[in-house]
Amino acid sequence: MSLLALQTAPLSLPRQPAVLLTAAAYALITAAIGIWASRRTRSAGDFFTAGRRLGPFALGVAAMASTLSGFTFIGGPGLLYSVGLGALLIFLPASLSNCLSAWVLAKRLRLLGEARNLLTIPDAIGVRYNSPAAQGLAAVAMLVAIVGYLATNLLALGLVIDALFATGLGTGIWIGTAAVLAYSVGGGILAGVYTDVFQGLVMAMASGLVFLAALRVGGGLGQMSAAILAREPAFLAPWGTLAPLAGLSFFFVFGVGVLGQPHVLHKFYMLKDPLRLRWYPLIMTLAMVVTLLLLFGVGLVMKAEVIRGALPPLGRPDDATPVFLLRFVSPWVAGLLFAGVAAAIMSTVNSFLNVGAAAISHDLPQAVGRPVGNALRTGRLATLAIGILAASVAQASGTLVAFLGIFGWGLFAATLVPALAIGLNWKGGTRAGAIASIGVGLGATLVGETLGFLRIYALPHGVTVSGLALVLALLTYLGVSRLTRASTPELDPDVKLVLEL
Repeated sequence: MSLLALQTAPLSLPRQPAVLLTAAAYALITAAIGIWASRRTRSAGDFFTAGRRLGPFALGVAAMASTLSGFTFIGGPGLLYSVGLGALLIFLPASLSNCLSAWVLAKRLRLLGEARNLLTIPDAIGVRYNSPAAQGLAAVAMLVAIVGYLATNLLALGLVIDALFATGLGTGIWIGTAAVLAYSVGGGILAGVYTDVFQGLVMAMASGLVFLAALRVGGGLGQMSAAILAREPAFLAPWGTLAPLAGLSFFFVFGVGVLGQPHVLHKFYMLKDPLRLRWYPLIMTLAMVVTLLLLFGVGLVMKAEVIRGALPPLGRPDDATPVFLLRFVSPWVAGLLFAGVAAAIMSTVNSFLNVGAAAISHDLPQAVGRPVGNALRTGRLATLAIGILAASVAQASGTLVAFLGIFGWGLFAATLVPALAIGLNWKGGTRAGAIASIGVGLGATLVGETLGFLRIYALPHGVTVSGLALVLALLTYLGVSRLTRASTPELDPDVKLVLEL
């Protein structure tokens, strides 16, 4: 989720020629990639799975870019500034998660996709359990979360565009939406994935430069740590200022929850050679480590500078990166960082547009037994419709959009991890178990988050709705599968072979 969407007032990025030129150059390169990809998109397979021709480098960098979103650049530093090193518990599972997703899901998804010509993640659930109902329910759950994710990121993109060009927030949202749709509608995931590679490289470069600037301003990690320890030692504690239970919940949900994130898992269908998959965890982890340097450096240096009295306390935690840019870096670096922010947001938006369009044009029709005739045309129209819907929601209510985005990750985890991650590794999972777990994950997340948002009921301190919903869904899947195993038919031979690999 992009916590930039929690902003309540305009950002204040420097409107200098260097910044604007960097932004314009970035936009031109993105447009060129979109045009190139559109000319190579001739089928639904090209539109949804990039023709299954990605190498491990492109796969790893693109997955990183679509995972981190604008949170890395705006919301992440603000979160670390607020709660201390406990914020890193969201990201520390990254190396483990990348290995898990490669070992547990990537090879099986890729081979199953090749054997059954699969296009989507709900496709894999439908084939695994021979159940259109499970496929359709998974698609519905994904769409609920996707609209919230898209709206938060389009709002974030509108904030940045307004900050640079003084367009007004509403106009900025529609400009950003039009820019992403321009290459997403034409080139689909083929345009998105190569744009993601470019955007991921921009993100990594911007993060590295800003981290070096943070070290220079703060006098190095030693001096910053000493200043913080003298006044707020809890900030540098393993949990930061979080309750230990909340920190463990973050670690659990973000560590295990990655196995249910469709915008990342969907990219495994695109891998050209499954034998080269062993390089994916290393590439993905290194790309994330470099890019997350900005989050750590800016959050730490801004806290140290405020404690030293060199800066007044921030009005909002999310001001950490904008204030740092205004005070301490050159316009060219600020421009590159703007490109990084826009790149991160647009990467995530494109990925979710493609996944959402596939759910509408492919999964839901398949679930009701009415597959569409022209999947490529329908996918493009669905992409356009989802983009317009999300932009409209983004303008309707910033608070509601932030609320919708907050439970997105947890909703994906609770509804997809049991049926998909466990189901593709355990032959004992049943159709009834999959449907029940998806329903429980969806219901628990929606009810829990809604009650909390409306302040009707709150869980005990440190317990998160996403963590509880994931546990309930896992227990439901295992329990119902156990009870219904005797009456479940045998797996199809090709599916059984993939599960045994």
